[in-house]
Amino acid sequence: MNAQHNAPGRHVPTAVVTGAGSGIGRAVALELLRAGWRVALAGRRAETLDATAALAPAAESLSVPTDVTRPDDVAALFTAVRDRFGRLDLLFNNAGTFGPAAPVEELDYESWRQVVDTNLNGAFLCAQAAFRQMKEQDPQGGRIINNGSISAHTPRPRSTAYTTTKHALTGLTKSLSLDGRPYRIACGQIDIGNAATDMTERMQTGILQANGSLATEPVMDVADVARTVRHMAELPLEANVQFATVLATNMPYIGRG
Repeated sequence: MNAQHNAPGRHVPTAVVTGAGSGIGRAVALELLRAGWRVALAGRRAETLDATAALAPAAESLSVPTDVTRPDDVAALFTAVRDRFGRLDLLFNNAGTFGPAAPVEELDYESWRQVVDTNLNGAFLCAQAAFRQMKEQDPQGGRIINNGSISAHTPRPRSTAYTTTKHALTGLTKSLSLDGRPYRIACGQIDIGNAATDMTERMQTGILQANGSLATEPVMDVADVARTVRHMAELPLEANVQFATVLATNMPYIGRG
C-alpha cells in the first residue's frame, strides 16, 4: 500500500466505485478494499453489491444501490458517503453499458438514449457530485478516474452509441482536469481493452472485425486493470496519470481495421 495512506496520522482513504457489483468495478473495489481503503460500492442491484462486499469481509465497505442515470440516486449516494466516512478521496467512474450491436441506420432512439444516459450522463452526475464534495471538504481535493475504453480512440463496427459516449468521456476527463486544478482535484482516464469479464465473453467466441470477418480475441486478467487503477489512485495529488491504456497484448487494437 502506498505510504501516504498508512503513515501515522494519515487518514484512511475513501473511494466510491460505480458499477461495483460485477466485472471491472468489482475487481477495482476489491483491490482497494484489500489495500486498506474504505469503499462505497454503487450499482443498481443491492444483492450484487453485497456479494462484492462479502469477498472482502474484513474491509470497511458501504453498499449503496444507485442508478447513476437518476440525479436523486446520485445525490443520495454521495450524501451517504459523506455521512458515513466524512470525506471522499477517489471516484472510480465505472458504470457503463455496451448497448446493442447494430448498424447506425437501425439503432433505435431508446437504445441510443440508454447508452448515453448511463455512460455519459451518469458519469457526469457522479463526477459533478464528487467534484463538489472534494472542493468543499477539508483538506481540499481528491481524484476522479473515468473508465474510458479503447473505443475512446478507435471504434468497433456497429458501436455508434458506445463509441460516441466514450469519446465524450475523454472530453469530460480533460475538462475536469482543467477545472479541478485550483482545488487539488486530479482527474485521469483508464482506457481498457479486453479485460476478462462477463461483458467480454463474446471476445472468446467470435466478434465482428472491421473487415467483416468474425474472430476470437485474447483477453487479459481483470486483476491487471484493478492494479493499474490502484496505482493511479494512490499517487499524491501533485501527480496524475492523465490517460492510461491497458489491454490484452495481442488484441487487434494497434492496426485495427
